[in-house]
Amino acid sequence: MKDLNSILSQFIMTIQSTKNLSSKTVIAYSSDLNDFCKYLENRELDNSTVLEYVQYLVTERNLKDSTINRKLVALKVFFEYLYCQGCIDQNYYRSHVFRFKKERKLPKTLTIKEVSKLLKSLLEQILAAKSDYEIWKSTRNLAVIDILISTGIRIGEASSISISDIIIPERTILIHGKGRKQRLIYISCSNTWINLMQWIKIRDKYPVYTDKLFVNRSGNQISIHGIEYIFNTQKVSAGINKNSTPHYLRHTFATNLLANGADLRSVQEILGHSNISTTEIYTEVTNKRKKQVLNKYNYRNKL
Repeated sequence: MKDLNSILSQFIMTIQSTKNLSSKTVIAYSSDLNDFCKYLENRELDNSTVLEYVQYLVTERNLKDSTINRKLVALKVFFEYLYCQGCIDQNYYRSHVFRFKKERKLPKTLTIKEVSKLLKSLLEQILAAKSDYEIWKSTRNLAVIDILISTGIRIGEASSISISDIIIPERTILIHGKGRKQRLIYISCSNTWINLMQWIKIRDKYPVYTDKLFVNRSGNQISIHGIEYIFNTQKVSAGINKNSTPHYLRHTFATNLLANGADLRSVQEILGHSNISTTEIYTEVTNKRKKQVLNKYNYRNKL
């Protein structure tokens, strides 16, 4: 077989062109398969290679089951490519069945009180702003955090919103989700919509070089890291859970939709989940909360 690294480069080019994968997924494939190629140095590629590699990941690298599962997904696709291209005489991956359990962690959320504190802190920063730039920045910060709170979209989706994605008469935003799937999100909260319109009104006060809704000081699209930085700064100012991340807002949104009576299918569509099993984990959180409420407040417990 010719140089595996050059085949890997061709493979990455192929999946970029032919698969409906996000850039993040392609990068993950590339990283995991480069790791595999490094392991293969001075080793023969045969029927026992995959099994030995997995044993190495488990015993020597002590990787989590979820990490090994991710690497196996990449290997499965890569070995199919190698076989189809005639690089190997049989698909060695098919010779083995791997069953690593993926730990299902309950989503971490903020309390309603914490979300209120966060919004209050953001509003106070606008009122306390002493320069045009501080007003500009604090108005943007409120708009982007409030969008996350009110819609449960991912930070990557918030970063990707364009001005043209906003359908003002319908109070709706076109969201570009994972796997290039689009969905419409209605802004049900009037205050969120007002905060968004306030941001759009002053967005172009400084030079802007993109049509993206949320921009940084340089006038370019704000990155996911930029949004993470805003959230991390604001959570300190608001005095909320110091371990929280922007994704807590998505979890909080989904959990409260279900707790307030929304059906699972609707929540799946709003969140942009491909599989309803991903959405179902939020029902476990709401059931846990119901147990807490019933244990504490059900009058029958005291009779």
